[in-house]
Amino acid sequence: MDKYNEVKEVEGESEKVNASSFPWKYLGFFLLTVITTTLAGAEWIYGRFLFWGEHTMSWADFSAGFHFSFPFLLILTCHEFGHYFTAKYYNIKVTLPFYFPVWLGFIAFPSFGTMGAFIRIKESIHSRREYFDVGVAGPLAGFVVAIGVIWYGFTHLPGPDFIFSIHPEYEQYGLDYAKHVYEGKGGISFQFGGNLIFWFFQNYVVEDMTLLPHPNEAIHYPYLLAGHLALFFTALNLLPIGQLDGGHVMFGLFGQKMSRRISRVAFTLFLFYAGLGWLSPDQMVDSSISSSLNFLMIIGLNLYFIYLCTYSMIEQKKDRLMYAAIMLTAQYIGANFIGMQGYGGWVLFAIIIGRFIGVYHPMVSDNRPLSMGRKLVGWIAIVVFVLSFSPQPFVIK
Repeated sequence: MDKYNEVKEVEGESEKVNASSFPWKYLGFFLLTVITTTLAGAEWIYGRFLFWGEHTMSWADFSAGFHFSFPFLLILTCHEFGHYFTAKYYNIKVTLPFYFPVWLGFIAFPSFGTMGAFIRIKESIHSRREYFDVGVAGPLAGFVVAIGVIWYGFTHLPGPDFIFSIHPEYEQYGLDYAKHVYEGKGGISFQFGGNLIFWFFQNYVVEDMTLLPHPNEAIHYPYLLAGHLALFFTALNLLPIGQLDGGHVMFGLFGQKMSRRISRVAFTLFLFYAGLGWLSPDQMVDSSISSSLNFLMIIGLNLYFIYLCTYSMIEQKKDRLMYAAIMLTAQYIGANFIGMQGYGGWVLFAIIIGRFIGVYHPMVSDNRPLSMGRKLVGWIAIVVFVLSFSPQPFVIK
């Protein structure tokens, strides 16, 4: 009897340990992200919110949101588990993917439902090869699935009159609605920026060009939205900078010294382009006091933004300030005298990379070069970056 009770107590303790070791936190945030991305999908498809508007989101609208959330989270999950399983292969301590749910529908502002996901490496990596393998596995795995989603989206486009189920007010104009709705009407529109993958599918895969959505309406097509977002995150992760996946690829291919130079140049160009759009030539034309003060404020903010972003790249404060002043001068000349245009949407990511992630790649003790096969995979990852990258991934007009 006593022995039986002892066994039961041990079994109870075992069950308790198993229950406490179950990754409830990761599962909980994943399920929450499923909900937020599904809500976001319904918002983009139908333009309806959960609490706001004349026609609030219905259960049917929410269910339709799975056409966005499922393929998008599938791509994101394959990306993260590409990292995870490769790390496990090398016996590197790593966490499960942690998902970031972000939903702004409660203030009637559309979002994508998440800021992505990440895994946390819990110990140092000492090999150049391991850094490369873990870094490149994620974006390549996600890219393969993304191509499948994009292919499905472009080969299963609904009929041209699909847009009337979203905007019944367009039906009075027929399929020629664009001339009546957009041209000369002003207002704000949200469009996908161009990338080579979408260009290829639009020109060589779609057989009936009348099925292609108007650029202003592509956001209502959930598989195209999921695919475009996936390419955006793939390109962002493959930027050849620091501890991003692309930084790991550069480090693996070219080693510490050369990858450091590549990261410095790439981040400088990225920073230049991100802040370029803040300096408008219109500011030089309008000499009013309010406009001048506004311009000085923009100059000050841009200077501080550059200074903040160089935290991990330049150690000395005076050197960071000098770098920021030179960068700001170059941006001003480029915007006002050459007519160069940037994309302010990259600003947030420039801050995250420069201030928190880091511009330079950490050193390793095992610096042996990669095998020829891995070098080939590295160059494939560079091609994937070029195909996925869009200078202006989301265009607001």
